[in-house]
Amino acid sequence: MTTDTIHTLTRTTDDIVIVGGGLAGLFCALKLAPRPVTLISAAPLGQGASSAWAQGGIAAAVAEGDTPEAHAADTIAVGGGLVDEAVALGIAREAAPRIHDLLAYGVPFDRDLEGRLAVGREAAHSARRIVHVRGDGAGAAIIAALSEAVRRTPSIRLIEGFVAEALLTEDGAVSGLQLREAGNPSARPILLASRMVVLATGGLGHLYAVTTNPAEGNGSGLAIAARAGAVIADPEFVQFHPTAIMVGRDPAPLATEALRGEGATLINGHSERFMQARHPLAELAPRDIVARGVFAEIAAGRGAFLDARQALGARFADKFPTVYASCIAAGIDPATQAIPIAPAAHYHMGGIAVDGRGRSSIDGLWAGGEVSSTGAHGANRLASNSLLEAVVYAARIADDIAGCTIPSPARLPDALVAMQGEAPAAASVKRLRAMMSAHVGVVRDGDGLADAIRSFAALEREAASLAVRNLAASALLVAAAAWTRGESRGAHFRSDHPAEVPALARRTMTTLAAARDVAASLNDQPLPRIAQPMIA
Repeated sequence: MTTDTIHTLTRTTDDIVIVGGGLAGLFCALKLAPRPVTLISAAPLGQGASSAWAQGGIAAAVAEGDTPEAHAADTIAVGGGLVDEAVALGIAREAAPRIHDLLAYGVPFDRDLEGRLAVGREAAHSARRIVHVRGDGAGAAIIAALSEAVRRTPSIRLIEGFVAEALLTEDGAVSGLQLREAGNPSARPILLASRMVVLATGGLGHLYAVTTNPAEGNGSGLAIAARAGAVIADPEFVQFHPTAIMVGRDPAPLATEALRGEGATLINGHSERFMQARHPLAELAPRDIVARGVFAEIAAGRGAFLDARQALGARFADKFPTVYASCIAAGIDPATQAIPIAPAAHYHMGGIAVDGRGRSSIDGLWAGGEVSSTGAHGANRLASNSLLEAVVYAARIADDIAGCTIPSPARLPDALVAMQGEAPAAASVKRLRAMMSAHVGVVRDGDGLADAIRSFAALEREAASLAVRNLAASALLVAAAAWTRGESRGAHFRSDHPAEVPALARRTMTTLAAARDVAASLNDQPLPRIAQPMIA
């Protein structure tokens, strides 16, 4: 390629490399101790991870009368017929031990007056089984406790402020990673050799214009695995949180689902509740249904609001301090005012396809947390199952690696063919995010998806920035799978195919090459004018 140049790289060798400073990465590193591990985090530890912002908590059947079997049944019920039932049950059964692990690492879960773990209820759960920290601070508290534990663990070498921009392979197996200093595209790349790599890089919500995810949640881990040939599962299934607080911030603050569990309602600009007519569970319906309900009110010009005035009132600040602080900062008093909301890209059910041990289709590559797809969530994640899945699979990955024979050191090239370090074009990224929201969002249709596919494929092929190519690769995977799935199921809703098709009740398994083939099949149609500026 004319934009490629040869960079001389700094070369180091490590046994195990974990990419990602969120819950899955931190937990896996701790579980591997005292085996030497290098943990790479794009942001300073404790920042830049979606798990740090999680407000709901962790779902676990730890209360009297609840069972893992009931938890698994709820997970399966909302998954649109695509949940791997054995995976769901296995995760539910491992919940209690992982909660106790987190307690041992210092996570201060809420307790009742008798000292038992306090549990709350969220949408589509049949029981109160959500373990919280100070109401809505579970994610931040968990990440803070694990970050402190990681810093105290001498076997963990921490590298902060670097992103993985390419996964290196040799004879179909992992041989290392190409890193670059975060926010410095002109910096010299670093080559890190390893036969064992764990990707725990989070999701891709920041590919959308409206999201609750931090900037680091941009699909980069998914992209580097896909560009190396990894099988990708269910990329079309993106969950939109129904109640992002719309106060002009990027990412948008989140109004936790637990508010609705405590009796808050959804109203439009006419003060009318609108979810009662859409689902028997009203505000506690599955997230995809609530998100489409909120989307419809906004599209109709009536607006959408979360109303906690009667349910919480003056208790709001003590019960949900994180949400309260976000509202007050925006000039809204949620004790006396309804909160303006909109659906926002929140969680990716798809990701790198992994087996029960967290192994991907590439030898030596494991994936955990949101970047992976285990089959636990199907087409629609059950609330608060994501943090649970992250710790369960992080522990399984650590166990699997601990049982592996240390492979021979990776053989690295003296130089790597890499694209020029070039800053991502802000206009291209802005248009990509706008197109994802407009055409690959809460409501999709074939024509819009085709436009997006052609645009993303061209950008992935021609952009001068490797960072932009990675963004485009992840966007292309989502859009192509959504175009191919000609039905509506779970979080994937096609207005031109609004019904479920029983014959399509199966998971998607795809590759980046297959997504490019979809784009090529659409190239006999002219590229839409709106997408032309995206071509670098």
